[in-house]
Formats: sequence, structure tokens, C-alpha cells
Amino acid sequence: MRTATDAAAVTAELATVPAYERVALVDPRFIGHVHALRLALTDPRFPAAAVRGALSVQAEARTALVRAVTAAERTGTTAPTGSTPQPRSVAVAETTATDGTATAHSRVDDLAAALDAEGVAVHRPELGVLVADVPADAEAQAAARDAVAAVDDERVRLRSAVKARDGFFTTFCISPYSRYIARWCARRGLTPNQVTTASLLTALIAAACAATGTRPGFVSAGVLLLASFVLDCTDGQLARYSLQYSTLGAWLDATFDRAKEYAYYAGLALGAARGGDDVWALALGAMVLQTCRHVVDFAFNEANHDATGNSSPTAALSGRLDSVGWTVWVRRMIVLPIGERWAMIAVLTAFTTPRITFYVLLIGCALAACYTTAGRVLRSLTRRAERTDRAARALAELADSGPPAELVAKAAPRKASSYLAPLSAALGAAAVLAGTAAAGFGSWVPVGCAVLYAVLAGVAVAAPLKGPLDWLVPPLFRAAEYGTILILAAYAEMNGALPAAFGLVAAVAYHHYDTVYRIRGGTGAPPRRLVRAIGGHEGRTVVVTAAAALLHDQNQGFTIALTALAAVIALAVLIESIRFWVSSGAPAVHDETGEPA
Repeated sequence: MRTATDAAAVTAELATVPAYERVALVDPRFIGHVHALRLALTDPRFPAAAVRGALSVQAEARTALVRAVTAAERTGTTAPTGSTPQPRSVAVAETTATDGTATAHSRVDDLAAALDAEGVAVHRPELGVLVADVPADAEAQAAARDAVAAVDDERVRLRSAVKARDGFFTTFCISPYSRYIARWCARRGLTPNQVTTASLLTALIAAACAATGTRPGFVSAGVLLLASFVLDCTDGQLARYSLQYSTLGAWLDATFDRAKEYAYYAGLALGAARGGDDVWALALGAMVLQTCRHVVDFAFNEANHDATGNSSPTAALSGRLDSVGWTVWVRRMIVLPIGERWAMIAVLTAFTTPRITFYVLLIGCALAACYTTAGRVLRSLTRRAERTDRAARALAELADSGPPAELVAKAAPRKASSYLAPLSAALGAAAVLAGTAAAGFGSWVPVGCAVLYAVLAGVAVAAPLKGPLDWLVPPLFRAAEYGTILILAAYAEMNGALPAAFGLVAAVAYHHYDTVYRIRGGTGAPPRRLVRAIGGHEGRTVVVTAAAALLHDQNQGFTIALTALAAVIALAVLIESIRFWVSSGAPAVHDETGEPA
């Protein structure tokens, strides 16, 4: 029987079979929508989607394709005499379908149970109104054909192109027409990657319009930002409508959203500067806050998605609120998901000033961060979840610890404590942020605080991160590193220091987002050699504080140091990231959970 370790091999084999396009792969008795097979076989939400999707189809439709998963364990099987040479899974499927061995219970059911037992979650997609059946007699066959004929296939495809769970603005103001744009694109042969690239280019043009600093430029920027968001929704809907998923598309979609938003912040700051208003600190603060919010989301989800005994009164209350219609939309809007956030930014850009735009954005995101983080802390304190080794490893990788923290972690006691990790991380973050803010630019006090922060960071990751609040460790590290850079650049009062700091944080944030999506794809963090080479979060913090102390009296010295550090880190992480994501072994990671970004 095939175990979890064989899932990748079966996935690779099934990936060579265009199953959703060939009715010949289906049991001759099968009656249903080929789109039902497409939905199951190409669902991108899980690693090893082909295996899990195939198992799902078997459970729903008893197709010969699924029996090929079990039959693939047999070696030396060939296609029937006189048949057209096909991939081995296809040949086995047809043989199995014609020799009468299909039963109501097959070894694939056992295989699904075995995968579950091995900790590999088997995905069983909801078919909705789609029909997938293998009728046993003529009467059931007629009923199945009538059921197929009664379904409007095109309407189903359009509806399934839209996420089942999304923000209010996206659901009611974008998706009602963007799905038709996706269909228009599909009929003209456009790919999701092309639409994703068009969305990025539109956002960059919007940022350039904002950088003009004129009222027509700001109005144009707001309109173009909304157009970019429409295209951003369209690319995912086009992928779901036409079932065009790819690793490159996953990487582009995961990367471009952040690039668009942060590039737009920079455009607003440049536009304000043309009008004599310096808002670079606000732009950098918005990027820091938004990135930290995302890290909270990622860390909490990674810590809890496979935890056992994962329930609490707070979670139960949240579930009850989700059953009340109006509370669902209020709770989705209050967290300022990407749709609401971009709509707010676009309107404020068109009708107010960049400073007001950033003030409202910072206040809104801060309130959203407090709401979501407080709720997750309450859930964590009231649940009795047991976190897995995989979750602890994911949190350690998200921590992004460098050589200084590694040395401390080796020397520190490794006895696990319920709250030692988040407490150490919080104390370290508070020390470096408060010390830097109090001492100001050019003092050696921030350097000492940064060294203390590195020591406490090592203590925080010395033991496996399995405590109830250990998911707070990565976002605390992000806040400490990014916040220190922001404070020093704001205090420097050097021309170009804040834009250089913006670039540095953007480069480091890209590395952290890249880490997140690799973990979500099941391949783990970037290589340790890369993490060590760029210093880790604590190493970079020490370097930046030391540069401020050493170069405070040199004209533009600190600005040059930040720019050089940003360039080196960006070059290193981009080379490794591009190498990984365009390689054949990179996972296809899609944001199909419905959680708004």
C-alpha cells in the first residue's frame, strides 16, 4: 500500500496525464461533468493535489483514473493489445475499466485511509451542483443523464471561478463583473500570468502618476490602482475558470501583490515630496505595519492548522458569529483585507493628500492588527492544542535566525517553557526599539540594545516553538528589525536616509514573504546558507545600529550604508528565489483559502 512518502511519485506520474481533457480515462459507465474531474484533479490548494484530487474523484465517481493510482503500484503493466501507446496510468485505467474488477470498495479507499494515517490530508472537493456518478443500472443511468443535462455548465464555471470566501468589496464590487473579464480573457487565449503582469504594470503606472504630485496625477493614480485590483482578481478567476495553474503563476501572484502595494506607497511619498511634504517615514511605517500583520497571519496559521485538540471557547464563539450573515461581513471588513484597503487608498489618493492617506491607512491597519491579534491570543490561551514538530519547525524557519542567535541557542538551556519564547522575543524587541528611540541617532546605546536583542532572540528559539503563544515570535522579530531601521532612518535627518531604509525593508520583507510561500508549499525555508549570508534578523539589526553609530558624522554615510545593504540583500534573495521558483521542484502555492490578504 502506498504511503505518504510515495505521494510525490504518484503526483509526478499523474501530472503527465491530461486527465481532465480525455473522457477515455473515465470508466465507461461514468456519467457526469468532465469539469468535476477538472475541479478535483487540478485543485491547487494542497501539495500532491493530483493524488488527493484523484482520490476525491474515486470517492465521488469511482472513475478508472483513480483506480490507476492503486494499479500504478503494479510493475510491468502495459496497455491492451492494439491500443494507442499512452502513459502507464492511462493504460492501467482502461484495463481496469474493461476487465470488470471495479467494486464499490476498492484499494484506493484503503490508500486514502493510509494517506490520512500518514498525516497527508486527502482533499475531497465539494462538487456542488456538478454531477459525477457511476450508475449501476439503466434507471440510475437515465437519472444521472437527466441530472447532467439540468446543470448549466457555463454558469457553474463562472461561479467556481470566484473564491467562495472573500472580502466585502471584492465580493460585491469586483467579482460580479471581473469573472466575465476572466471569461473574455480565456476565450482570447490570454493566460493568468499575462493578466498578473498587466496588473503589476498598471499598479506601477499608478505609482508613477502618484509620484507626479499633481491633483490629476493623484486622481489617475486612484483610478489605475482600482483597475490594477480588478486585474488582480481577474488573474485568479481566469486560472480557476480555465484551470491554468503553474508554479511560475503561483510565485508571480504571491510576489506581485506586495510589490504593487509597496511600490504605490513609494509613489505617494515621491509625490508628496514634490509638493514639499516629507512622508517617507509614514510610507515606511505603513509597509512595516502591513508586513507585520501578514507575518501574524502566517505564523498563527502555520502553528495551528495541524494542531490536535485545536478548539477553544473563543473559536466556538467565532464559529457561531459566522452563522449570522451581517456579522460575517463586518468581521471581514474590519480587518481591512486587500480589497477594502486598496479601495480606501485609491479614494483617499484621489480626493485628499498623501499625508492624510497614510494617516488613515496607519490608523485603520493598526486597529485591524489589534483586533486580529487580540482574538488569536485569546484563542491560543483558551485552547489546549498540541502543536506538531512540523509546526515548530515552520515557526523556527519563519523566525529567520542568523549566526548570532544560533550561537546563543546552542548555549542556552533547551528545556521547553510555555511562555519563555514569546517573553524573550518581546523583551528583546522592546529593548532594541525603546533603546534606539531614547538614545537617538549616532549613539552606541542602540548597538548594545541590538546585541541584547540578539541574545534574547537566541534564547527564544533555543527550544522547539510549541508553546501556546510561540507563534508571536516571528512577528515580534519582524517588528524589532523593521522598527529599528525606521527609527534610525527617521532620526538620521540625512537626505535620502528614509528612502534607503524603505528599500532595505522592502528587500528583507521580500525574503520573509519568499520564506512564507516556500513553507506553505511544503518545501521548507530558503537554504540556511542564504539566511546566514544575509545575517538573520538579529545580525542585520546589529549591523544597522553599528552603521548608524559609526557613520553618524559622515555626510550621507548612513544613507550609503543602507543603500548598499539593501542592494546586497536584494541581489542575494532574488537570485535564490528566482532559481527556486522557476525550478521543476518548486511547489504550486495558490492563495485559495479565501482568507483576504
